[in-house]
Amino acid sequence: MDEKTQISIKPLALEETGKKQHDGIGEVGVIDAPDGGKTAWTVVFGSFCVSFDTFLLYSYGVNYSWGLFLRNYNEFVYIGKMTQLSWIGSICISLYFIIGPVNEWVVRKLGYTKMLMIATILCPLALMLASISHQIWHLYLTQGVMFGIGASFVWFPCIGAPQEWFSSRRGTAVGITMCGSGVGGLVISNICQAAILNLGYRWSLRIAGFICFFFLILATIFVKQSPAQLAKQLKQDQENEGFTEMIKKQKELLKNSQFNIMLMVGFVTTFGYLVPSFLLPSYARFLNLNPWIGTNLSAIMSAINAVSKLVIGSTSDRMGRINGLFICTFLAGIMSLAIWTNARTEATIWVFAVLYGFFGGGHLTLFPASLPQVAGYENIAAANGLLYFTNTFGYLFGTPIASAIINRSTPPNYVYAAVWSGLLMAVGGLFCLALRVMRAGWNPMVKV
Repeated sequence: MDEKTQISIKPLALEETGKKQHDGIGEVGVIDAPDGGKTAWTVVFGSFCVSFDTFLLYSYGVNYSWGLFLRNYNEFVYIGKMTQLSWIGSICISLYFIIGPVNEWVVRKLGYTKMLMIATILCPLALMLASISHQIWHLYLTQGVMFGIGASFVWFPCIGAPQEWFSSRRGTAVGITMCGSGVGGLVISNICQAAILNLGYRWSLRIAGFICFFFLILATIFVKQSPAQLAKQLKQDQENEGFTEMIKKQKELLKNSQFNIMLMVGFVTTFGYLVPSFLLPSYARFLNLNPWIGTNLSAIMSAINAVSKLVIGSTSDRMGRINGLFICTFLAGIMSLAIWTNARTEATIWVFAVLYGFFGGGHLTLFPASLPQVAGYENIAAANGLLYFTNTFGYLFGTPIASAIINRSTPPNYVYAAVWSGLLMAVGGLFCLALRVMRAGWNPMVKV
């Protein structure tokens, strides 16, 4: 491999900082990157806007509003077809990452602004077309495929930009960005529910489309690439780097054992992460609780999720992002196994919603915030593309599998969904622990 295509994929600063684990807390994996400034914080604001509207509808963050549409479709529009309907959200979320394998090339050719312009057309249009659909397969194409592809042109710019602009405060920046899904879910889950009850689900979709259009315009204006990444892309253009060089870089990344561990974390957890937020409103209905409880559960999970992303994101900058990733991922799984499996009353469901929302939000924030430490700052676009492409399979099949499992018995047994989700998240947490040990050993006082 020549000097033009050779990249560094060793854990950053591991050799130097690994020898500095003193009596106090040492840190493993600190990098130098832009770390603030007016432009950087406006980038975070633009990314927050995208998280607020686009991802709250299906949510890589947490799927709040889609849970309301799913319940309404199942009960009043396409009655008793939960398994078929659950594919709509799964198709959409799996397509969030469809451009992953070629993300670096797409970013270099289009840039963040043009990518977001494409999304500004596709995402609202998908919701508008869904509002005039009359068959489930129409929803597959609109709320599923079209919205998902549009969201793919949103996700990579708005998860990559905060990673590029921050180093020591990366956890905080990513936390602020992703807490938008929690804040948005708190607001718009109730807007969507009110619109469904008073205007019908079709107008609820149209209102969501208008909101989506507005916030995507803001994101298009504010989200920009960092100077370092722009300089890197200029160099690549001058050297005429194409698909061959991109594939070589990806192959080098796949030789990094720690990056492979992160791939496994993403692959495993995505089969279970969204199951509670997809199915909790339906579970509340199954228990014959007040219909508004499902909405309020979503709102509470949104609020807790938002607080979690801010608190854990900021805390991780002090305690170590990979340390926090292990704790949050593992405990999210334990919450499903210990609490959801025993939730039979409104009170226990509230407890689960709060605790899962908190630790799940931490997992969601620290997963991308940890990536540059493992893959290297110079490889953010390529690493994001590979990492999130592995999520496609979990988001495509995870919830339909859970739905099929619970419907194997009559009446449906939601305990199976809780065990499915909990085990997968807990196993993902153990992979995070393995990553943490690989980077810094077993000393719990090392900041990783």
